[in-house]
Amino acid sequence: MPGAAETVEEFSRLAVSRGVRRLVLLSGRGEAEAQRAEEMVKATGADWTILRCAWFAQNFSEGAFLDGVLAGQISIPAAEIGEPFVDVDDIADVAAEVLSNEGHVGELYELTGPRLLTFREAVAEISTAAGRDVRFSRVSPEAFRAELEAYETPADVVWLLDELFGQVLDGRNEHLTDGVQRALGRGPKDFSIYVRETAASGVWHVNL
Repeated sequence: MPGAAETVEEFSRLAVSRGVRRLVLLSGRGEAEAQRAEEMVKATGADWTILRCAWFAQNFSEGAFLDGVLAGQISIPAAEIGEPFVDVDDIADVAAEVLSNEGHVGELYELTGPRLLTFREAVAEISTAAGRDVRFSRVSPEAFRAELEAYETPADVVWLLDELFGQVLDGRNEHLTDGVQRALGRGPKDFSIYVRETAASGVWHVNL
């Protein structure tokens, strides 16, 4: 987001000036501005650890794509690029580990799930797990922005999603990493576990 790196820097320096010694930054994978924020955190002199992530599995149940799942149609300008969707439970576990235990200072952990899925494949798994017809279609960036604006999506969110689909989802993150394994000593949760647990929670259920 515009100005986010400067906000991260200001907050980090304030924290260090108040005696905080260890900082953990949730950063963006393949995002230049996020990596600029990383350098600002490093420059504070704190004991830092960086967690780099891209698309969260929970974007389909707690974020931008939930309305589409409930409506039975997700229309986004996503190419047939594999994305290693990461479960936010794994991110939380890694954050708790690196904040609570030694051995993680100065480490950069790129966190991914254990396999690559296109958005089309992810939606198909959700449809099966939810027991509902949820379809995927690829639309132009212009049509995507127009739809977001029609739903009165805040302008900063429109900008962010447009940036992510237009810049980050170009194949630069189409590979897996061992960040979860390195930090926790176990593998990451598979997307199939996420969809099974989420379907059981009822969040994708639609009352007709």
